Amino acid sequence: MNHFPDITPRQLEAALTAIGEPGYRAAQILQWVYRKGVCDYSAMTDLPADLANRLAERLEILTGRIVARSDSPDGVVKLLIEWRDSQCIESVLIPSPSRVTACLSTQVGCAVACGFCASGMDGMQRNLSCGEIIEQLLHLRSVAESRITNVVFMGVGEPLANYANTVSAVRAIIDPERLGISARHVTVSTIGLAKQIRRLGKEGLPITLAISLHAPNDALRRQLIPGAAKTTIAEIVAAAREFYQACKREITLEYVLLKGVNDTKLCADGLARIAAQLRCNVNLIRYNPVPSLPYEAPSQGVAKAFAQRLRKCGVNAHVRRPRGCSANAACGQLRSQRTEPR
Repeated sequence: MNHFPDITPRQLEAALTAIGEPGYRAAQILQWVYRKGVCDYSAMTDLPADLANRLAERLEILTGRIVARSDSPDGVVKLLIEWRDSQCIESVLIPSPSRVTACLSTQVGCAVACGFCASGMDGMQRNLSCGEIIEQLLHLRSVAESRITNVVFMGVGEPLANYANTVSAVRAIIDPERLGISARHVTVSTIGLAKQIRRLGKEGLPITLAISLHAPNDALRRQLIPGAAKTTIAEIVAAAREFYQACKREITLEYVLLKGVNDTKLCADGLARIAAQLRCNVNLIRYNPVPSLPYEAPSQGVAKAFAQRLRKCGVNAHVRRPRGCSANAACGQLRSQRTEPR
């Protein structure tokens, strides 16, 4: 059986024509699934019953199920979704007054192995298909109180290590016939895979590129992110500059502040020198602690001082307000709770 979110509108039209149905049925079904959030063919009231039955037998809309949900008082909702092979991933809904953001995973587990992150604690099991990435939006939509306006590829996994499926998912998200979210409201986050960053810049997608830097020099970065050891910061900066030249989209540098590790004045000065080489802004994130890992968050005062030092160097920097702390919103936390021995 095929997976509905994996197919394009043209492929859907062709599949319907092949079974003797008019092509316009494709637009009806796409509207039901992507605009109305209806994932049951029998509930699509303008479809003939026999067609609904045939589609249910041939083209599954949902292949995963929500097995856990964690809610935070600030409105953040984290879902744990289990696939047919019993593997689980996390997806997060982050509402705010001006937008509703969906945070998507691209892999089951992660091979990057950031020392402060729960995502890679069990290694990387497999890539998600394009359809599985998109299906997360359908599940998040089912719990959202208003329309999802923004999408960030910042969940479990390295999006650019699952390049083809990530790019296909982006195209589905911005496709007016499917989810129709503005490309400028889509962010792909990477640990800094230089070759893939250059390739992404040539895709013609005016999305935002976020680079998880987390350290101002290669030595510290290798300690914190073993999986990024093969790429230097200089190589990442060069690739990011090519991306900007191709897309004319400002880069975001993501920097998780770890108490006593990368939150010093010296680190701020080093980060400022990197930022000066790019058209970018710096997004500072106070660490969301993982109980089994030896890192802590710096105080709010230290974070503000770090940001202020960057600003004095001419860097557009701000401290991101923490969201979803009581919903286990740090990547991998909910999944690790489910898989740890009891």
